[in-house]
Amino acid sequence: MRHKVKGRTLGRNATHRKAMFRNMAASFIRTLHAGEDDPNKPKTLGRIITTVEKAKELRPYIEKLVTIARKSLVHEQQAQSFSTTAKRNSTEWKSWRESDKYAKWAQAIAPAVTYRRKAFALLRDKLAVQILFGELAKRFESRDGGYTRIVRIATRRLGDGGKQALIEFVGVHDRVKQRRARTAPAPVVESAAAAAPAAAEQQPK
Repeated sequence: MRHKVKGRTLGRNATHRKAMFRNMAASFIRTLHAGEDDPNKPKTLGRIITTVEKAKELRPYIEKLVTIARKSLVHEQQAQSFSTTAKRNSTEWKSWRESDKYAKWAQAIAPAVTYRRKAFALLRDKLAVQILFGELAKRFESRDGGYTRIVRIATRRLGDGGKQALIEFVGVHDRVKQRRARTAPAPVVESAAAAAPAAAEQQPK
């Protein structure tokens, strides 16, 4: 019995599961910038199709990565005030490197570098890390959690008939429910000709 054991084994050992989620997360993030020549380009960017069980386990893995990227965005913005736009190894850049601004910039950017290293340790993909920190962090800057959604698919997987689902980033294909405005029924107004016989019947004889 697996009492108080979190997560699904998915028929794999720990190292196999870790490698599988790492590859799935990197592929999921890379779909946002899939090129036209990519043979694995999905029909819809920012979406992959997998089994329901894998999608449910992949979702917290992705949410953690996006949260790490969001945390680094604050430190990158603080370090922006101490940075320089000079070309590397130029005279202006060298003078900035020897000034106090460089020391302040290095101190401000240090937490952001740490967050990038944490994300790279979980993804092991440089392009996925660039997309994560360059695009997704800004996209979900004002959103606290809930960066992805899982939608079940009616068709089953060929071969083993496994239940399929798609996982995608929110904010693009959101469905907005439109509520119909309920109007009060119009009051029934009887005509004077129809009301006269009814009033005559109610009068005592």
